[in-house]
Amino acid sequence: MTALHLRGVVLPGDDERDLWVVNGRVRTRPVPGARTVVDGGFLLPGLVDAHCHVGIGPRGPVTLEVAAEQAETDRDAGTLLIRDCGSPIDTRPLQERLDLPRIIRSGRHLSRPKRYIPMLGADLDDPSLLPAAVAEQAEYGDGWVKLVGDWIDRDRGDLAPLWPDDVLAEAIATAHAAGARVTAHVFGEDALPGLVGAGIDCIEHGTGLSSDVIAEMARRGTALVPTLINIENFPGIAERATKFPAYAAHMRDLHARAGAMVAEAVEAGVPVYAGTDAGGGIMHGRLVDEVVALHRAGMTTEQALAAGSWGARGWLGFSGLDEGSPADLLAFDADPRLDLDVLRAPTRIMLRGRVVG
Repeated sequence: MTALHLRGVVLPGDDERDLWVVNGRVRTRPVPGARTVVDGGFLLPGLVDAHCHVGIGPRGPVTLEVAAEQAETDRDAGTLLIRDCGSPIDTRPLQERLDLPRIIRSGRHLSRPKRYIPMLGADLDDPSLLPAAVAEQAEYGDGWVKLVGDWIDRDRGDLAPLWPDDVLAEAIATAHAAGARVTAHVFGEDALPGLVGAGIDCIEHGTGLSSDVIAEMARRGTALVPTLINIENFPGIAERATKFPAYAAHMRDLHARAGAMVAEAVEAGVPVYAGTDAGGGIMHGRLVDEVVALHRAGMTTEQALAAGSWGARGWLGFSGLDEGSPADLLAFDADPRLDLDVLRAPTRIMLRGRVVG
């Protein structure tokens, strides 16, 4: 493979540096005969969508071919690493394709009957089955397991937790013993104390977070992926929930408080990362919209950029643009730390050391 050469300000630093790429890896010492593909500007570790669903469409599960198209859309928008937060199809063949983003799989959502979107999750008739199901998904996935923490309970007419606290503690301990981390979909308030107290590693959405739970997450290092562009759908969900007025009012209230919740979490020191919830109601390729939304919610531009790039990469076990790092990067003419909309127009996209855009 031909060696490549790039020169630019390597973010998150401020120094202009030379990088070389050989066999898909970054090198920081000169490689004779390398072909220059970037000369000037800014170099950024590839974007990360920390909450994405490759394999889910508006009507539920999709074919592997459509899932590949979803991943291509994300790649072409600069997302080169995806934490797939639950998929009903086996996307392992996509991980073998060198032209697609790196995908970290969470297996299938673990839910209860009639307590999540049909056809997406693995429904457990008895909550006590959760630890065994977590062990199965930990073996099937890539170090992450996804729980449905709450959903509408039609008998109650509002959001309600799916799992008892003692079962959660056992299930999360089971995942940790297997070397896996656990995350959970949560909209409302009631499920959050039990999940965080049980040692969960991440909360998805988290719109019902209180100050006390935020403080506990900060103490424990529990991450938050708020998916703000998905939360923008809450008023529409409420509009359609005519049979459940309490639930509709709750969703409107959660939507109204989402920005302040994220700002408080950031201020408290909770690790916050960018995720779109693409698949279903959110189109793929919108990671930049989420980064911008995090900035509007109170993150500095550099914090928001880190949440969708080098910070998220580190959280998921990947490095930035250092000696030996995977050569997954974007090049820009302008500094995206000064204007996040710069992220919408990379001059080069490099994935696994190959120029793909």
